[in-house]
Amino acid sequence: MPTSTMELTLPLSMALALIITFVVLVLSSVVWRRRSHRKALNLPPGPRGWPVFGSLGLLADTLPPHRVLAKLAARHGPLMHLRFGSFHVVVASSEETARLVLKTHDLAFADRPPTAFGEILGYGYQGIVQTPYGPYWRMARKLCATELFSARRIDAFEHARAQEMRALTRGVFERAGAVLQVKEHLLNFTMRNIVRMALGEKWSPPGSDGRRSSEGDEAFRRSLKESFTATGLLGNVGEWVPWLGWLDVQGCVRRMKRVHVLFDQFNEQILNEHQKDRQRRAGAGMDDDMDLVNVLLQLAEDGQEEPTETRLTRDGVKAFLLDIIGGGTETAAATMEWAILELLRHPDATAAATEELDRVVGRARWVTERDLPDLPYVEAVVKETMRLHPVGPLLVPHHAREDTVVGGYDVPAGTRLLVNMWAVGRDPASWPDEPDAFRPERFLAGGSGEGVDVRGTHFRLLPFGSGRRMCPAYNLAMKEMVAAMANLVHGFSWRLPDGAAPKDLSMEEFFGLNVSRKEPLLAVAEPRLPAHLYAAVD
Repeated sequence: MPTSTMELTLPLSMALALIITFVVLVLSSVVWRRRSHRKALNLPPGPRGWPVFGSLGLLADTLPPHRVLAKLAARHGPLMHLRFGSFHVVVASSEETARLVLKTHDLAFADRPPTAFGEILGYGYQGIVQTPYGPYWRMARKLCATELFSARRIDAFEHARAQEMRALTRGVFERAGAVLQVKEHLLNFTMRNIVRMALGEKWSPPGSDGRRSSEGDEAFRRSLKESFTATGLLGNVGEWVPWLGWLDVQGCVRRMKRVHVLFDQFNEQILNEHQKDRQRRAGAGMDDDMDLVNVLLQLAEDGQEEPTETRLTRDGVKAFLLDIIGGGTETAAATMEWAILELLRHPDATAAATEELDRVVGRARWVTERDLPDLPYVEAVVKETMRLHPVGPLLVPHHAREDTVVGGYDVPAGTRLLVNMWAVGRDPASWPDEPDAFRPERFLAGGSGEGVDVRGTHFRLLPFGSGRRMCPAYNLAMKEMVAAMANLVHGFSWRLPDGAAPKDLSMEEFFGLNVSRKEPLLAVAEPRLPAHLYAAVD
């Protein structure tokens, strides 16, 4: 009897789901046709999509979305219109169109579209990245500029970054001659750096003090990796076709809710421990250890009388932490992995970087952050890597706050804006000298990229975005990446494992919340400095 009931119930439920889906599609088609008969807009050129789904099928291509959109832009133009499900999408794919949307019309595109990521993992849009434009965002931006990522705050943690740099080089040295999974070491380094700055010494992951990884450490790192996989910026069909959102066909929402539970447990533990420590210090007449959690908790306490729309809550503190930790770990590690890969593929660039380091620093010590202004070639290696392999190739999507005319074309309010920096980085109009080649020299004196920086004012290189929604931590990220690359090149000779050749290196990408290598880079490092330097502790 139970078996026969199950046999009847399962097909009926499936049939019901199919009927509901069919009705939704029919209704969506009717709405789409009605909209198409409204007053015609002078939209930018672009491919003609299907009813209901528009051009969403393009995302099913075997190529990553930024490459697909670059191919379409080559056909339709650098300012291109598509329809993804229920929404207009405009894609800027040149230096000039990036300037138009991020500078000329910065205010019009200063918003963020609503996403499951912002709602679930961002504690209802209370963080930094996904927060809608308005009073709360202005408060968050001010906190970043004056408290969290100010020059004073970054300089205060220089010694901690130096310690973690030594931990990184010591870890690579201990595996000298063996095959390393490069990104594993880089991710440990970026995680330790950002956690020490954000959470304090007690929460520093394995590596800086030699302690072993705990079950909690590993759970958090797995959750962070899962969040980058589950929250791809374009892949959740339910966000583009709201009629189908309730089905959660791809399971994106379920995965994000699962990750949110783990993150929240971790965050609550951090906040509770910090509050206990603050009470203990206050009772003993001691000053607080002002890591970023304590800064945020103090600001939340001081702002209790603030209007609701600008008040930093406990959930807001947790949302800030996830944005800071998530944004400061995977992206920097992925960029440096691409940089080491390119140096392995281009021995001439490695030789030029090594020559500069030996000349400026010598072989009797490690590179410090004070050396960075005198290492333009190493910085050029990082810039060239970000040009060719932007880990945020479409930036974080923007959202049109109002009807706007861009370059003579209508862009309706509610349009999603994507800026394809992968396409801009390979545009011959902006990079006339072999745009597809890895040539750090282009950023030096006499090169086509001389004087180009990453501060959001040169629209052919925007790894951190531009305008109001630019990443507030770009200065910290550049210090960390350039210093790490300088020490890894200065301290080690890198080669591929026996039997592997540079031409065999895979350049395939994984597209999630950011873009990283699909296959982990494997390499061998041999020390090139005096042995006593690798054991030194700052």
